[in-house]
Amino acid sequence: MKILVCISHVPDTNAKIPFKDGQPDLAGVTFVIGPYDDFALARAVELRDASQGKLTVLNVGGADTEQTIRKALAIGADDAIRVNASPTDSFFVASQIAAIAKAESYDLIMMGRETSDYNGGQVHGMVATLLGIPCVTPCMKLDVAGGKATMLREIEGGKETVTANLPLVLGCQEPIAEWKIPNMRGIMSAKAKPLKVVEPVAVAAKTSVTKYEVPAARGNCKMIDKDNVEELVKLLKTEAKVL
Repeated sequence: MKILVCISHVPDTNAKIPFKDGQPDLAGVTFVIGPYDDFALARAVELRDASQGKLTVLNVGGADTEQTIRKALAIGADDAIRVNASPTDSFFVASQIAAIAKAESYDLIMMGRETSDYNGGQVHGMVATLLGIPCVTPCMKLDVAGGKATMLREIEGGKETVTANLPLVLGCQEPIAEWKIPNMRGIMSAKAKPLKVVEPVAVAAKTSVTKYEVPAARGNCKMIDKDNVEELVKLLKTEAKVL
C-alpha cells in the first residue's frame, strides 16, 4: 500500500504569538507537526507496517519546514517531499498535493481534519475533488483490507461507519491512533532518509490575508439581580445598545 501523509508546519499550540504591524511576529516561536496531522501520521505508520508498503510525507513550505519534516521521518515515514512554496491558501496547497498524488498514484492520502493555525478544514475536500476520489472526514477509526477502507467518523449528534474503495482522502482526528514519539534510532535514521524538494505547479491563489487584528479586550461584567428585569433592559438599551 502506498500512503501519502500531508503534514503542516504550525506554531506550538502552547506558544503565545504577539502581533507587529498587523502581522504575527513568529520570531523565536517553536514550530511542530500539526496536532491532527500527527494522528494521521501515527495511523499511517501502523498501516504501512501491516501492509509492508511505503509511507511518504508531504509538506508545502519553505526550507524552514525541513526540521518538522525530519521529525515525521523519525516517527516512521520512509521518505518525504517538500513543495518549495509558501502555503498561501487552502486551494493552492490542495493543488500542490493533488499534483503530487496524480503523479504517484497513492492508495491513501491522509492529513489532519484541519490545521491548528488557520483551522480551515478545507484542504482534504479540495484534494479529493481535484483527484475525483472520495473524502471522509473527520475520521476517528480506520481499517483497510482487500482494497477497501472501513472508517468511523463523527457526525452531528453521533458517529457513523463508512466504507469506501481505495484510493481516497482522509481528514483524521483522535482517537484514530496514539501519537508516536520518535526514538533515538528513528532520529538517527531520519537524517539519511530522502527528502525531495520540488517546485510548485502554477496555481493562482483564491484568497489573500490583508491584516490580522487582536480581538478587543473584554469589558467589565455587570451583575444584575435575576429579578431586576427593568435594570437589565435599561442597560441593554443605554450601555450595550443592542435594543
